[in-house]
Amino acid sequence: MTLNSMLPREDSEENDWPPLSTGAALALSLLAAWIAWQHFLTADAWVFLLDNANLALHEAGHPIVGLFSDRLSVYGGTIFQLLFPILFVHYFWRQRQTAGWAASLLWLADNLMNIGRYMKDARAQLLPLVGGDHDWTEIFSRWDVLAHDVRIGNSFKMLGLGLAVYAVWWVWRHRGHD
Repeated sequence: MTLNSMLPREDSEENDWPPLSTGAALALSLLAAWIAWQHFLTADAWVFLLDNANLALHEAGHPIVGLFSDRLSVYGGTIFQLLFPILFVHYFWRQRQTAGWAASLLWLADNLMNIGRYMKDARAQLLPLVGGDHDWTEIFSRWDVLAHDVRIGNSFKMLGLGLAVYAVWWVWRHRGHD
């Protein structure tokens, strides 16, 4: 399963996506704006409902991946944080559920921005942690790229923002004339 396979194609299959109402398009746009606002214009950068779920998935990922390898457990948090929104994106794409697909993309975008924020903190280690060491300090140290934590983190944040913008563009493109 590739990201490209989860994106709607620009051919005849596009017509089998049900159109969204203007209200649903507006609601998804406001959700995207709120997520972006939280990540780029507030000091807290915490989207309450989404990020509580994301944190639970992240923390669950460590011991679950750790069952297979102690060395890989540090990656488990990020793997789970990305895996679940990707599974929802894939599910809604296969079901051709327009609003669900766009909302799942926004969930994935929020996670990418969160991961970027966490990556940027690898050297400074100012973010409060639930427990243990800073994942990205360990990961970037293993990869010998710790000095580039801010640049890599900013790239993830921008990737998440770009995905959110794409989701909003796609929603308005698939809005019905109600």
